[in-house]
Amino acid sequence: MPRQIILAAHFPGVNNTTVWSDPAAGSQIEFSSFAHLARTAERGRFDFFFLAEGLRLREQRGLIHDLDVVGRPDTLTVLAGLAAVTTHLGLAGTLNATFHEPYELARQLATLDHLSGGRAAWNVVTSSGPFFGENFRRGGFLDHADRYRRAGEFIDTARELWDSWGPLHPDRDTGYFADTGSFAHTGPQFTVSGRFGVPRSPQGHPVILQAGDSEGGRELAAAKADAIFSRHHEIEDARAFYRDVKARLPRHGRTPDSLKIIPGVSFVLGATEADAQERAHHIRRQQVSPQTAILLLEQVWNRDLSGYDAEGPLPEMEPAGDEESIIQGRAGQFPDRFATAREWRARAGQKNLSIRELIIEVTGRQSFVGTPARVAAELNEYVQTDACDGFILVPHLTPGGLDEFVDTVVPLLQERGVLRSEYTTSTLRGHLGLA
Repeated sequence: MPRQIILAAHFPGVNNTTVWSDPAAGSQIEFSSFAHLARTAERGRFDFFFLAEGLRLREQRGLIHDLDVVGRPDTLTVLAGLAAVTTHLGLAGTLNATFHEPYELARQLATLDHLSGGRAAWNVVTSSGPFFGENFRRGGFLDHADRYRRAGEFIDTARELWDSWGPLHPDRDTGYFADTGSFAHTGPQFTVSGRFGVPRSPQGHPVILQAGDSEGGRELAAAKADAIFSRHHEIEDARAFYRDVKARLPRHGRTPDSLKIIPGVSFVLGATEADAQERAHHIRRQQVSPQTAILLLEQVWNRDLSGYDAEGPLPEMEPAGDEESIIQGRAGQFPDRFATAREWRARAGQKNLSIRELIIEVTGRQSFVGTPARVAAELNEYVQTDACDGFILVPHLTPGGLDEFVDTVVPLLQERGVLRSEYTTSTLRGHLGLA
């Protein structure tokens, strides 16, 4: 039998994948937008809905990044609301292990798991810099090297809390449940004890996702996670990542099926291949507006380039040296500014590209472009040839960007027998085939 494809829906967030200038774009904070995308995903028999989170609005040159002005609603509040308007779809939230505390977050996730009937998931992320920490009482004290140590012990502690409610056996004489919810954890990062306030949830443990791609992130996922949100979507790169992570599992006493690898991908559909390519080109130009092109170029040059024309040539000056980054709150994409600048100059000179044309070319394209039949075939090839276990789809429009995929690609995957036609399980662990 062919392997089943895992599908998840990523709510478009504050990045330039999302197109806000399109007339079809809607609100990012109105509940109706979240509900529309979640209901569409459930209609397509997706496994889960995925919500990103930022602990602080990003800044560039000391100003709020233009894609952040719509705000960042609280993840758990949104997911709790979605639990009431869906019945089977998993609900995954990105929550930071650096600034939360184990009891607090374990209790919130267990509550969501109860409210949803066993559909909660936690995407574990970390932060090391002081920018995010300024919003919290501890500030940015945590060293970069310690963030995965804390995250690993955080997951272990949360699982101890979830496991603290065993079978209920009341004391015969008093009627009290003497051991229920009792926990005590002592470790390098946390020393906590008491009684956990939420009974064992329908899944036992909410599903754990992890998105780190560094050596520490891969090892944490191999040891602790149920699934990885990967950025590897080129097929050979994806296969190499898949082999690397799956090979780490045996030394943690785990089997290959115990960890699902699910890259985030984008898509553009068309009635013909030419139509799809034309739509993809149009969307890329929407995603990289002149203002966005300058903002992305500034991240490499680390200078104020607001006076430059995005339709003109690259700056003649070199990037700034080791000065503090002008962007705060966004992961660095280009660790070697000077090497990146040299590469970009060579490419722009060879093809006579403007700043905007260059940024469009170097900041990625849609992962899958074509007719529904072609996209369905390519998605299936990835899963059947060990490039991944499924996909987290990132549409470019909020909230209707998934509608066309569900209407045209999902039926073709169902015809191939690689995507369920009806839900056969009620929990997210059941959907994903996890213990």
